[in-house]
Amino acid sequence: MATLPFEQKTALVTGASSGIGFATAQAFLAQGARRVYITGRDHDKLHSAAATLGERALPVAADSADAASLAQLHAAIAQRGDRLDVLFANAGVATNNAFGDTSPAAYSTLFDINVKGVFFTVQTLLPLLNDGAAVVLNASIAGNLGMPNLSLYNASKAAVRSFARSWASDLKERRIRVNAISPGVTRTPILQTGLAMNDAQIEGVSQMLAHMSPAGRMADAEEIAAAVLFLASPAASYVNGVELVADGGFSQV
Repeated sequence: MATLPFEQKTALVTGASSGIGFATAQAFLAQGARRVYITGRDHDKLHSAAATLGERALPVAADSADAASLAQLHAAIAQRGDRLDVLFANAGVATNNAFGDTSPAAYSTLFDINVKGVFFTVQTLLPLLNDGAAVVLNASIAGNLGMPNLSLYNASKAAVRSFARSWASDLKERRIRVNAISPGVTRTPILQTGLAMNDAQIEGVSQMLAHMSPAGRMADAEEIAAAVLFLASPAASYVNGVELVADGGFSQV
């Protein structure tokens, strides 16, 4: 019987109550992970996700923008005697911001979660990462494009992509690989909850992709999860510091 790629491995997925994070946690479990820690800020949604994923999914309510919360996450993992083979820093937000009307508070909120949160999530959990572990950061094709009314989000994701380059170098002595996944438009709740899109607007994006993207459609969360699993797997043992774009070709043509 073939060995599954994550058999006896322990993973952590932040922002896993829904969307890409949930799909990735589910995929790790399907591929043999011994245990997958999942985080989220909404206690009820997080525990509902964990119940769906099953007993090998361990929910820990955590806010990546809060240092005390990250310390509690570290403690929750350490108290079980676990170490991490995979860390997927997925938690993030997407909000519209008209350049001329963006407040300092809105700026701070988005960068605290998308940039500071990613930085200190990885830093806080670094002592729990096994040598040879894999870290995957959730960036976005927005980091490479000038999408209108998304300048904060675009810049935050460019920063995340830059972290992958820097940390691949910083962590080379421990053989910890760090890569970024850059999804294109993906059908997840963040379209409604973050970007405040209604059904008609989402359909409009779908129609635009049908004409402008070689794939002709949005991604499903499970497709992005598959790309994350590749970056985290032994199959990507010589892949380090890269940005894997998973957008159906939208940003490439």
